[in-house]
Amino acid sequence: MLGGMSTDFFSLEQQPSGITHLRLNRAERMNTMTPAFFPAVRDAVQALNAAGTTRVLVLSSTGRHFSAGMALDVFAGANDLATMLDTGNARARLAFQDGLRQLMRCFDAIENARFPVIAAVQGGCIGGGLDLAAACDLRVCSADAFFTVQEIHIGMAADLGVLQRLPKIVPPAVAREMAYTGERVGAERALAVGLVNAVLPDADAALAQAMKLAEAIAAKSPLAMAGSKLAINYAVDHPTADALDQMTLLQSAIFDIGEMGRAIAAWKSKAPGEFAALKEVKAV
Repeated sequence: MLGGMSTDFFSLEQQPSGITHLRLNRAERMNTMTPAFFPAVRDAVQALNAAGTTRVLVLSSTGRHFSAGMALDVFAGANDLATMLDTGNARARLAFQDGLRQLMRCFDAIENARFPVIAAVQGGCIGGGLDLAAACDLRVCSADAFFTVQEIHIGMAADLGVLQRLPKIVPPAVAREMAYTGERVGAERALAVGLVNAVLPDADAALAQAMKLAEAIAAKSPLAMAGSKLAINYAVDHPTADALDQMTLLQSAIFDIGEMGRAIAAWKSKAPGEFAALKEVKAV
């Protein structure tokens, strides 16, 4: 369904082109995250994935910083996260594990979506903000952007995916340095190590670049795009021989001569292709 919506944490706008824009909207709180943020993002992305009309998702933010991560006040006092963080006995620790897995799966929804996701980052991409950005397919940033594994400064290991995803994005030694020191990685170094795809002068330019990439992606076959993402995601975690075996099965599932004909015609005419949306996934 095309149109827009807004939550306490972000706005969502779907365009006829197949580009959907999710923008964090808690600028006055540096776009910090509370426990309710995670399922809100998960549900929004899963709904877009199920509908099949989104060809690419652009994830951006408002204000000075992309996200300062988890709001520190949720670690204290009586709230849902504080309850989940109780590890005082064996039963509590078992519940902690289950609760943490549920939080992890919220960002897994971004990685597992059938469409690519592009993050446009400005200012600080801190702690949970970096977990969020690392789950995206592509990242662009403003010249004032910086990235930091903030959790090490508050006496904990980052636990929402950045330690698992970052070594597959940047050289492992860089990921270790970031995780062990918590030092800020500025925009130019982020570009040099492959954390971002481009550095732009400011937040508006970064968002414009993300939209430009999105337009290029949205013009391609969503079937081929979904297959490409599935193949790359699998190849990152598997040996080449296993990934080639997976590609054999995947290609046999998505190979479509008619789709290729439309893509070739669009490519030759330098015009957007006329591609059907992906099939809707009905809830069970």
